[in-house]
Amino acid sequence: MAGALVQWLRDNLGIITKAPEVEDLARTVEDNGGIYFVPAFSGLFAPYWRADARGVIAGLTRFVNKGHMARAVLEASAFQTKDIVESMNQDSGVALRSLKVDGGMVTNELLMQFQADLLNVPVIRPKITETTALGAAYAAGLAVGFWPDLESLRRNWTMDKTWLPAMSPEERENKFGDWKKAVERTFNWVDRQ
Repeated sequence: MAGALVQWLRDNLGIITKAPEVEDLARTVEDNGGIYFVPAFSGLFAPYWRADARGVIAGLTRFVNKGHMARAVLEASAFQTKDIVESMNQDSGVALRSLKVDGGMVTNELLMQFQADLLNVPVIRPKITETTALGAAYAAGLAVGFWPDLESLRRNWTMDKTWLPAMSPEERENKFGDWKKAVERTFNWVDRQ
């Protein structure tokens, strides 16, 4: 849903004309202006599993502008990732030590830094960011013997950039606490079937 929210900002609201513009717009402000965007367009999935939820923008004031909206859209992606990571850490008993990222949104430097700050772990982007297609090619290559083993594939992976956490623990807790309050506002929106 991360990319879907940026598309919604572009296609439904017309605030940006191309998805990459969201970062420039978000950089026009210092923070999210106190707003939190929960994109529960068709319910909330993991780790909440709430079909009754619907999207909300919480914390609106007259001060908020489109830069704050863009920033809140990007931050929603990172908050959703943190929700999943916390659930995985709890279920597995193993704490995340770093996050390797891929896909279209990893070119967004502001988002990647915020993700590192929120998770309090390094976020690592590879040289090749579209790893789904690469994985399919690797699987086909392994199947026909083009690559001899998985280790030969691991040697092909190259890091492009790493973002290190720089946010204070207090700020991290406050932001995530406000996100959780916004998420709760989405619950029980749909009460009729």
